[in-house]
Amino acid sequence: MAEMKTLTDAEWRERLTPEQFHVLREGGTERAFTGALNANKESGEYHCAACGQLLFQSTDKYDSGSGWPSFTAPAGGEAVEENRDTSHGMVRTEVVCSNCGSHLGHVFPDGPSDAGGMRYCINSAALEFEAED
Repeated sequence: MAEMKTLTDAEWRERLTPEQFHVLREGGTERAFTGALNANKESGEYHCAACGQLLFQSTDKYDSGSGWPSFTAPAGGEAVEENRDTSHGMVRTEVVCSNCGSHLGHVFPDGPSDAGGMRYCINSAALEFEAED
């Protein structure tokens, strides 16, 4: 699926909803507490809404109170990549899908200390949830 990184904006627009395109391809953010997966407590897997790559497991999801789905770790060492983000007058660490390069959200060092201390704050629009059978 490496060829997905070379899709044009028009091709991405055909594959994604307008909200998904804004978040995944333009680096947008959904409003806090509006995402469909923020309060999801089902067991299963969270995949990239753009390419389907496994990104996070429900066992690593927790309620951070931030208004976005939050995870303590990605679902494997290479599921996501992290980039320095200096947009909006802030210095943050952006999280992108390692397969297609889509923007997922940001990671912060204020997560639960008993789980590594990281909070992967991810947009619901960037995720597809697959419930456990």
